[in-house]
Amino acid sequence: MLNIAVKAARRAGGIINRATRNLDIVAFKEKAANDFVSEVDREAEQSIIRTLREAYPDHSILAEESGASGQSDYQWIIDPLDGTTNFIHGFPQYAVAIALMHKGTITQAVVYDPGRNELFTASRGRGAFVNDQRMRVSKRVNLKSALIGTGFPFRQLEHLEAYLGILRDIMRNTAGIRRAGSAALDLAYVAAGRLDGFWEFGLSPWDMAAGALLITEAGGLVGDLRGEASYLDTGNIVAGTPKVFVPLLQTLSPHLTPALQRG
Repeated sequence: MLNIAVKAARRAGGIINRATRNLDIVAFKEKAANDFVSEVDREAEQSIIRTLREAYPDHSILAEESGASGQSDYQWIIDPLDGTTNFIHGFPQYAVAIALMHKGTITQAVVYDPGRNELFTASRGRGAFVNDQRMRVSKRVNLKSALIGTGFPFRQLEHLEAYLGILRDIMRNTAGIRRAGSAALDLAYVAAGRLDGFWEFGLSPWDMAAGALLITEAGGLVGDLRGEASYLDTGNIVAGTPKVFVPLLQTLSPHLTPALQRG
């Protein structure tokens, strides 16, 4: 199943890479405020779905652009191009993300960066890898020395004040913050030890599912704003090394509004 997901991700990556040669002619539209979709997203998604359905015609699908289809204990969760805004601006930070959920548990994960040809993979219980090399989260043991990733709440501006308060405290208490614009790739970077932690509000399952498994299989921790396992339902995620995860949660906690606490 992982091999099929890799095959699908690489095919989608080929579509994306070809499109980067002529970005000026790529058609796109705004789905919602600051939320874009391009013809490349749709073409990549259809390519992924075709590849998965060829191998597993009975599996169900949850994809960013085409939504949910089918009924099965196996569900593929697909983001064909995470970081579309980056992509259409020629900013090289975007990825294909594919995860497989079996009876509510994520079992396979692929995050593929087509621009750098970096392939992040994980199977539950078998570890996480980048280009076939074993990945581990960093050995950072405190928040003060940690590099933390995040994403701005561009879809949920009602949480902006809470976010700015968190941002201030994280800036004061860490080695730095990075906001690159692709949550799937940011989570893969936590798994690879390039970031020590990550938090974001208002994500969708396809933004998080693959990256979350990468992190746990690389020895890290993932949770919602309470540190619990409902991040795919709430859309709010915190991740990090075992020593950074708890102080990161503690830093966020004083700023959480009732709406954020409910998810």
